[in-house]
Amino acid sequence: MIQFDDSITDGRIADLRLKEEERRTEALAPQYGYEYIDLHGYTINPEALSAVPEKLARDSFITGFDIIQKTLSVAIKLPSHEPTKEALHKLQEMGYVLKVYMTSQASLDHTWERYKDIKNTQAERKGFFDIGGAEVTAMSARIKDVKDVTVLLNEIKTSNNSRRISETLELIFAGALALGTSDVHIEPEEDAIRLRYRLDGVLYDIVDIDKYLYGRMMSRLKLLSGMILNSKAQAQDGRFTFATSEKEVEVRSSVIPGAYGESIVMRLLDPSAASFRLERLNLNKHVLSVVEQQLKKPNGLIITTGPTGSGKTTALYAFLQQVHTEGTKIITIENPVEYKLEGIVQTQTGDDYTFAAGLRAILRQDPDVILLGEIRDHEVAETALHAAQTGHLVFSTLHTNSAVAGFARLMDLGIDPRTFGTSMNMMMGQRLVRLLCEDCKQPYEPSADDKNIIEVSLATHPHPEDIPPLGQLYRAVGCEACGKSGFKGRQGIFEAIIMDEAVEEVVLRDPREHVILEAAKPQGIPTMIQDGMRFLLEGKISLPELERVVELPRSLSTAIEKTDAVEEKIDDDFLSHVV
Repeated sequence: MIQFDDSITDGRIADLRLKEEERRTEALAPQYGYEYIDLHGYTINPEALSAVPEKLARDSFITGFDIIQKTLSVAIKLPSHEPTKEALHKLQEMGYVLKVYMTSQASLDHTWERYKDIKNTQAERKGFFDIGGAEVTAMSARIKDVKDVTVLLNEIKTSNNSRRISETLELIFAGALALGTSDVHIEPEEDAIRLRYRLDGVLYDIVDIDKYLYGRMMSRLKLLSGMILNSKAQAQDGRFTFATSEKEVEVRSSVIPGAYGESIVMRLLDPSAASFRLERLNLNKHVLSVVEQQLKKPNGLIITTGPTGSGKTTALYAFLQQVHTEGTKIITIENPVEYKLEGIVQTQTGDDYTFAAGLRAILRQDPDVILLGEIRDHEVAETALHAAQTGHLVFSTLHTNSAVAGFARLMDLGIDPRTFGTSMNMMMGQRLVRLLCEDCKQPYEPSADDKNIIEVSLATHPHPEDIPPLGQLYRAVGCEACGKSGFKGRQGIFEAIIMDEAVEEVVLRDPREHVILEAAKPQGIPTMIQDGMRFLLEGKISLPELERVVELPRSLSTAIEKTDAVEEKIDDDFLSHVV
């Protein structure tokens, strides 16, 4: 006789019921005029949760889950429920501008559980938790160099006051802001806790933090980020905001468990720097012309390619702002949402809200433009191309080394290249190079080897009239203004390939990179290397820095010989498998 485990059966039934409730709520939301949201995969902002008192939230089936200044995002279960209507009216009377979503009871229960974290740490928050904006501003004014962070930290160590943990956190963020840091790393090791800053894309060791402070700092940062405090064996993501005297800064945090404790990385997202505009990318005129032309199209897929940290998200946000008009519905699915864009519906992936599932749901929301954070697998790629074929303008990213490599990557994911011509508009490649500090960069005469590299790189430039004359080059030195690094700021270098008839034909016939590049030559778009040479000859970047991010050719004759040899020896077996 077969025996069934009742607990397993009950668990499956409960799971099916929850999924059915989510589907029902998702179907009902548009009928009531609201957008549906599943809060299980959303990082709850503690400030938004606290904006709605727990009793009011439970009595009126409502919850706050995100807040930007006075714009409060709330989720409700019953739009026609009278207590819900009264609660919304009450929040508006309190001065909040509401963005209302519809959600399930399971999502509300999941969010309401977070009130426990707030209650358990309320006393601590009142005395010592909040990051002081005035203190951060004052410390920032004293920090001119990485070494200043160490000096100030030693001052805090000797103070032994009750605000030591708060002051250490304030110093960490003050140093990050003063030095222009993009990411703050706190990494526990066997003998010390290492603090590191990422400056202009490069990671620098700053100082070691006392182990005594580490545990208490982690608890406070996890609470600020909306994470589960007593969970130390799993990865968690969150975000929080702190204000200085001049601006608000959003922090996106990520925690992972390690051999000696949890490691946290915090990305600083400065809203004042988030005015994404196409002109701020400083594209060369040929790429700019192509981009503007492709953004005017009503449908099609535009992909930016490059490794992590190459500015792909910034470029896509600039594209979004370019196409954002009053009559355009734009929806994004990101992992995570890095910057909040006014007037654009932004969603974030979670356990039950994957890129593929989210993209399918987005297509039911009647969008004109879709931003898909990343194409990772066959299902996502296929859905993105389908969306581009059915009247949507789709932006996304791929992790490849160049624009031309994006075609092979899509084919590796199992996409039929015969669909490229009807769905794809453009493939763009990019990198970020560090700009030389204008206060301390040093001129020098280029060597024969330097001249050779430059000449070889520019030999096939489609617009030689645009090339600045070769004069002095510049090297990094280091001064007070740039924190002794020799660099200040970053600039993107770009390339692009339009999906025209010639490119479509060779992708189907012989999709090797050099063959596609040859077919794309008539488009007259400089390569990333050639775009980088523009900034090199203008004295804005150094040759070693350009070589750090792209592989520079050393000999034109060698490159031609290699290409000829490859073309003569066509891989018949490979071509026989091309569709």
